[in-house]
Amino acid sequence: MQVLRGYTTNMLRLNNQPTRQQNSKAGFTLLEVMIAVAVLAITLTVLFGSQSQSLSLAAEAKFNTRATFLAALKMAQLESGVAELQNDEGDFGEDYPDFNWKIEVEDTDFSDPEYLEDLNESLKRVTLTVQWQDSPFTYVVDYFIQERNEN
Repeated sequence: MQVLRGYTTNMLRLNNQPTRQQNSKAGFTLLEVMIAVAVLAITLTVLFGSQSQSLSLAAEAKFNTRATFLAALKMAQLESGVAELQNDEGDFGEDYPDFNWKIEVEDTDFSDPEYLEDLNESLKRVTLTVQWQDSPFTYVVDYFIQERNEN
């Protein structure tokens, strides 16, 4: 029995001796935490940057859609005679209060081609600018329109 006791006693001693894994405390080192924070910071920076770019592109798409529609509306008013063909500016009323328009009318100069000389007096060059207030976005259309004779 003594051998058995000694064996049992030796086994207990071996089990009671602290091993290397039991001696070290569980947790992360400072270096591991710093690397994790750096990876998280880089990821969040990229994520927020792409979110900001996405919002900017959405605002630009919104402007391009509305400005094209509003410019077509203003051109239709000019061509139908509802609006006068003269230098003018204004806004689009209560429906689109943040959008402004500006019309610049110029005489055309087709002095080179002989067959276009007759059009010089009746053809006007119209520059229509649509701008969204408090933004860098501007939509500009140059086109030619024949002046109406009011006879």
